[in-house]
Amino acid sequence: MLRTLFSGISGMRAHQTMLDVTGNNIANVNTSGFKASQTQFTDTLSQMLTQTGAPATGRGGTNPAQVGLGVQVSAITTNFSTGARQTTGRATDMMINGDGFFVVENGGQQYYTRAGAFDFDANGNLVSADGSYVMGWGAQNGVVNTNGVLAPLQLPTTTLSGARATTSMSFDGNLPADAEAGTVLDRDVEVYDTLGNARVVTLTFTKSTDAGSTGQNWTVSAQDPNLANPATTTLTFDTNGALTTPGALNVNGIDINLGQISGFAEINSLAIAQKNGQQAGTLQSFAISNDGTIMGAFSNGVKEQIGRIATANFDNPSGLEKVGGSLFNASVNSGEAQIGVAGDGGRGTLVGGALEMSNVDLSQEFTNLIVAQRGFQANSRIITTSDEVLQELVNLKR
Repeated sequence: MLRTLFSGISGMRAHQTMLDVTGNNIANVNTSGFKASQTQFTDTLSQMLTQTGAPATGRGGTNPAQVGLGVQVSAITTNFSTGARQTTGRATDMMINGDGFFVVENGGQQYYTRAGAFDFDANGNLVSADGSYVMGWGAQNGVVNTNGVLAPLQLPTTTLSGARATTSMSFDGNLPADAEAGTVLDRDVEVYDTLGNARVVTLTFTKSTDAGSTGQNWTVSAQDPNLANPATTTLTFDTNGALTTPGALNVNGIDINLGQISGFAEINSLAIAQKNGQQAGTLQSFAISNDGTIMGAFSNGVKEQIGRIATANFDNPSGLEKVGGSLFNASVNSGEAQIGVAGDGGRGTLVGGALEMSNVDLSQEFTNLIVAQRGFQANSRIITTSDEVLQELVNLKR
């Protein structure tokens, strides 16, 4: 039989595979996070008709004479370039701007995906469209340990921001140097105990020297309703309005820093600058930053971390295996997953409220359709021509 018959068959098979790959790309033109594939061909083993000959005395060398035996598909590679951004406005929709994959878990098996259409289930778990858990790190007291073990991210509506006792506060601003002796300024500060119960600590500033004196003194009294006696100290300012005493006191375990107060004339701007402690609060809303941090806004006015989304990268992403559902699985040629935070270690940043569209280029795919179709037709003509040649051979018998 003619070799051209088998060459034509191999060409038809290879171009049929190219058509299959191209058709799948076009079918997924609107699949979020889909990555297009490309078909690569290579020739098969060539039959040696004449061996090469080395140059000899009085004679030159000869080149080999080989006849190819057809074509085969050498690889179907995945194009991992980032697709276009599609803004959705949904807080749980995310896309990765750059390299990397979301880490999800289904049935105890870890997978990787570029499709960031996530949502919460009835238990508050952040899940993908097929119910796979989105993996990351939860927060403990507003702190996320990214060196910990990956776990499904959970954000139930019952999430609380725990109460914290007030242990420190500080004041800044100015005490008027021209105030008369006996002038009293009161500042009330709301503080909390370990259960979040609120109480008011009153700081009373009393001028103890006359206006115009060399330097000035203010007596400070801090009264906690849980204590019978107030804590007191004296603030002394020099003629330049600078504080010359330590400017600190402690009332019922609360450190009060007064070291930033100045003492110039005609300005009364004394105010609380900072304090810690809070009541317990319930989760009201959340937002996701570009490094995957989930920030919760609570009813007590506190904003703190409640979790962080993990992302993964691979030495050879093209070695990943597609397992359906827009999911990939690690293989022996992809390398181990390098899991970390977005925007670090070569992993792209996250964009909230948006999805990554398919990176399929329709103009290129339709061109590939034409190329594959013509290639298939050309190889079918090889078979037709070979058949005609065989027919001529048969007709020699007549």
